[in-house]
Amino acid sequence: MNAITSIIGPSETSAATMAACQVHRFGGPEVIDLEDIQQPAPGPGQVLVRVVAAGVGPWDAWIRAGHSVLPQPLPLTLGSDIAGEVVAAAADVTSFKPGDAVFGVTNKRFTGGYAELALADAAMIARRPRRLDRVEAASLPVVSVTAQQALERGGVQTGQIVLIHGGAGSVGGIAVQLAHRAGARVIATAGARDLPYVRGLGADQVVDYRAERFEDAVTDGVDAVLDFAGGETQTRSFAVLRSGGRLISAVSEPDPALARARAVSAAFFLVDVSTERLAAIAALFGAKALGTDIGAVLPLASARLAHEMLDGTRSRPRGKIVLSIAP
Repeated sequence: MNAITSIIGPSETSAATMAACQVHRFGGPEVIDLEDIQQPAPGPGQVLVRVVAAGVGPWDAWIRAGHSVLPQPLPLTLGSDIAGEVVAAAADVTSFKPGDAVFGVTNKRFTGGYAELALADAAMIARRPRRLDRVEAASLPVVSVTAQQALERGGVQTGQIVLIHGGAGSVGGIAVQLAHRAGARVIATAGARDLPYVRGLGADQVVDYRAERFEDAVTDGVDAVLDFAGGETQTRSFAVLRSGGRLISAVSEPDPALARARAVSAAFFLVDVSTERLAAIAALFGAKALGTDIGAVLPLASARLAHEMLDGTRSRPRGKIVLSIAP
């Protein structure tokens, strides 16, 4: 057995059980079951976190449905974004100790988070600042780092024009704020009811994508398009880029032929969450330089409802869905 440092009590040994949202077969929200399973113990490079809140994202639905780009052996526990307290750490982990308040991502397969206890790679979590409450912290890891990396890959700088699709979404909303802070002129697309919200995030121009084609609203060549929508929206975005511009997508691989025809670059990327990136985001949110948008806070037992919201079979408010797992 791997040596660990721990503050787990005598009743919380590795033979004890915990509540977790398990999937034994891929499918719709109905495949999610809240079960008692054996508590895990941290292996090399891992910490065990007592989860107080877990973020719910579209990638969780892709994994649940069997559409993950990564192998996902069954059964599995859904969830990747977590906030909580370290209760045990492997002997080779020196950056965190029991009692540390942390937030971040469980692992590179993005599983294991909808549970009372979760294993997390120490390289994918960071300390949670006091000004960032547990629900806010659980809403941030994947979406904030995705937005951060999209801006970096798009080369967004002061004075440039950037078009952000999905400006009212969890990723897009943070991207709008980061681009505004970078000094770029920000154009964003959103639905009619979210136009004031996105302007409040720092967008200089917001296009109601249902009422107007963004190609008609964008009068100057765009330096970068940050695509958080995909599909036809992504394809049409090539038309607004200036020569030498960049299209960066977190959704799907852009068409290389279209990129060559327009003399632009285009790329798809997978988010790479690290302690360093999370710490930088934590500093901004902890200083209230950035804000997050929470749409719904549900108990762990309502994970199916959360996924029905993700799938659109239940209505949901704008903003991030978070599962509260505090005792």
